[in-house]
Amino acid sequence: MSIILGIGVAATTITAIYLGRKGWHAFHKAVGITPGVLIYQDSSAPLTLSKLSWQQLSLHKSHLKVLTDRQLRQLQSIDEKVAIYQNYQQNLKQQNKTPIISEEHFILHKLIYTRLPEILDSHYRLMSTGTGTNQQTTHNDKQIEAAEVLQQALDSIEGRLDGFIRQIDTQNLQDLRVMKRYIDSQS
Repeated sequence: MSIILGIGVAATTITAIYLGRKGWHAFHKAVGITPGVLIYQDSSAPLTLSKLSWQQLSLHKSHLKVLTDRQLRQLQSIDEKVAIYQNYQQNLKQQNKTPIISEEHFILHKLIYTRLPEILDSHYRLMSTGTGTNQQTTHNDKQIEAAEVLQQALDSIEGRLDGFIRQIDTQNLQDLRVMKRYIDSQS
């Protein structure tokens, strides 16, 4: 009798521990905390160059030192969108479909991989050069204009990428509709 009672107590204890642990993990998941992970990352904290990683872009870290936090975040967003675009192109190749390369695609590729690094280089050189005190006002005006030109370039590149991602989504939705019509016609 005591053996059965011991087995019952052990089974109840193991069940209680298992359910308690599952409940504890579910509670943490519900409030957005991962148990066992002690690193908290504040998404609104300024980015540090040492923690930045790029999926597609290859940029000189020295050129990024003079950028604002907003510009760094925008570059990260551009990098993520380029990765989405590149993954789509790779998926087409894996399906033995030839990706359509239009003039807009060619221009975007040139902007991202050639012109963006050149723009960042020019911006860095202008922002990091020092001038004498008598030319400080004109130098500050040039720095302000350089920041505006850089921001316009980043906005333009990101806008073009957004357009291509919308095209990809529209094309995928169209493909699904065609397949649905085909399936419906066969039944």
